[in-house]
Amino acid sequence: MENILQIDTDFIENNTVFSELIEALKKGFCNDNTMIPMRHHHDFPNPEVNADSTLLLMPAWNPSKDAGVKIVTVSPENGQFNLPSIQGTYIYFDAVKGSIKAILEAKSLTVKRTAAASALASSFLSRKDSKSMLMIGTGALSINLIKAHAAVRPIKQVFIWGRNLEKAQAIASSLKNENFSVHAIETIEEKIAEVDIISSATLSKAPLVFGKYLNAGQHIDLVGAYKKDMREADDEAISKASVFIDTFQGGLKESGDIVIPIENGVLNKEAIKADLFQLCSNKKNGRTSEKEITVFKSVGHALEDLVAAGYYYNKFKNE
Repeated sequence: MENILQIDTDFIENNTVFSELIEALKKGFCNDNTMIPMRHHHDFPNPEVNADSTLLLMPAWNPSKDAGVKIVTVSPENGQFNLPSIQGTYIYFDAVKGSIKAILEAKSLTVKRTAAASALASSFLSRKDSKSMLMIGTGALSINLIKAHAAVRPIKQVFIWGRNLEKAQAIASSLKNENFSVHAIETIEEKIAEVDIISSATLSKAPLVFGKYLNAGQHIDLVGAYKKDMREADDEAISKASVFIDTFQGGLKESGDIVIPIENGVLNKEAIKADLFQLCSNKKNGRTSEKEITVFKSVGHALEDLVAAGYYYNKFKNE
């Protein structure tokens, strides 16, 4: 066990260059050799707190090159223990010998790769001259999504909204030394029609992005709403846009932003333009006009975890 690297939150936080991670993900999505089984989802009883817990296993391997698995537990009642409900670890293997090369803290890894995947999609889908952004949500992803989008587009102005204005103001303050300005706003409506990019990362069960406010040329990045009964964009937003997803494997099954419009007859699954595999390998086109409204739905994928683990492992080794 002494040769296993321990890569913690601090290392991941302090050694992420989004332009590098985005490029690594792009190469990963171009690779046809990576094998990604469907994630394992196991609910198990937790009678002590009278609520089920969940174990999620997300394996991926690139034969003879990379292998890894993310292990996540979801314990909804953890608040009473002053612990986060979601906890996890990433185990990075030697794909030839099967030995463990590194154990990585999974929460930070997941946040970074998720933001990088959204920015990767934006590089195909937002207008190249996009200068303004609205960030909806003030969770751990918000700062990372802002920085990641700014790594691929010349962002000059960012507006951030959350249910708690003080939290939005704190995030704006924490970003005061960036090359863009950040302003907390009290309502989504005051800026949603004006910005070039709208990114949303919330646990909302009711839409926050309404199609009636959208204008030609905007790009909408939907990152939250990871369950079938959650959604961040309404039917009108989906119907007005060209829709793209991170992967067909998960995107068609897991998020209400896609599942509900399909059930309502608003979205035909055959009308979804492309996923990241097709965009990165140039098999399908992204944005085709300046006036097109584009929507990208992210649900996450084990390939992103594997690529990110390799990225941080190599950085750690070369320190």
